[in-house]
Amino acid sequence: MPRISSSLSKQDRLGAVKVRWGIDRMRYTVEPGLYALGTPDEKSPVLVTANYKLSFDRLRSALPDRNLWILVLDTKGVNVWCSAGKGTFGTEELVQRMEWSGLARRVSHRLLILPQLAAPGVAAHEVKRRTGFRVIYGPIRACDLPRFLDQGLQATPEMRKKTFGLRERIVLIPIELVTALKWGLILFFALCLIRFIIQPGEGWMGALERNLRSLAAILTAILSGAVLTPALLPWLPGRAFSAKGGILGFLAAIGLTWSWAEGSLTAAEGLELLAWFFLVPALSAFLAMNFTGASTFTSLSGVKKEMRWAVPLQVAAGALGLLSWLGAQFL
Repeated sequence: MPRISSSLSKQDRLGAVKVRWGIDRMRYTVEPGLYALGTPDEKSPVLVTANYKLSFDRLRSALPDRNLWILVLDTKGVNVWCSAGKGTFGTEELVQRMEWSGLARRVSHRLLILPQLAAPGVAAHEVKRRTGFRVIYGPIRACDLPRFLDQGLQATPEMRKKTFGLRERIVLIPIELVTALKWGLILFFALCLIRFIIQPGEGWMGALERNLRSLAAILTAILSGAVLTPALLPWLPGRAFSAKGGILGFLAAIGLTWSWAEGSLTAAEGLELLAWFFLVPALSAFLAMNFTGASTFTSLSGVKKEMRWAVPLQVAAGALGLLSWLGAQFL
């Protein structure tokens, strides 16, 4: 029986920082099964969580000086909320993991405490029918668990409310930013390669220098869509994330156009400005839309509805921008 502590090591904390920046994200897991926190006995509570290590560590670190069991489900390294929606934190996995871990032999009671955000994936009545264990949904935040346990498994209204404040939004930015920067650099070098093919006489360095504006525009789109949009989310007009990101991208495009349009422009420069006037809002809107899966601001049906109209607009604007940029290379 693996025994764990509520104290996180330097390696645990370093791992949390790395995964926030997308480093080894898909391998940041713990082995599914039953864990003993402290010295639990047959009467100790049983808490259930996902095998995403960040979720696992957040849970155990919130329970210092507690003796209880933690049942870890195989959610393929996905957090509780997302895995419940995908079905990996589900009834079948919970029932099987209880059987394989021999939980019924470890405890004399028949009670499981699940995260509230796991509710979409677990049919409590089915778990009761198949195992005899009753499911109780604990608070949304792990930090509220000590008070929840001390109050006889009673949650206050505040424990049931999922917030999405500034700190909670900002903590999501790094992993989105790393991904966006990776694809942004790929786009930049692809544009440089196209420029080099069209104008081979300039050389590779010439293609890089001629595309510095493109790099500035790409980074501006990433800043507006992946950083400023989540940070300013409640204050931006509209409900759709793509609209919020598109508005910031549009303002950023105006700023770029104004800063680049000093003096007279050649036809090629004017067409390239037009290209980024389309591309920056499209990229910003697309990046902003990535946050729909991490927000309480919308629902699954709302996300699907938004994507039906937002994605075609983003594709159209992107296509117009790329065609304009290509046209500018031939002038």
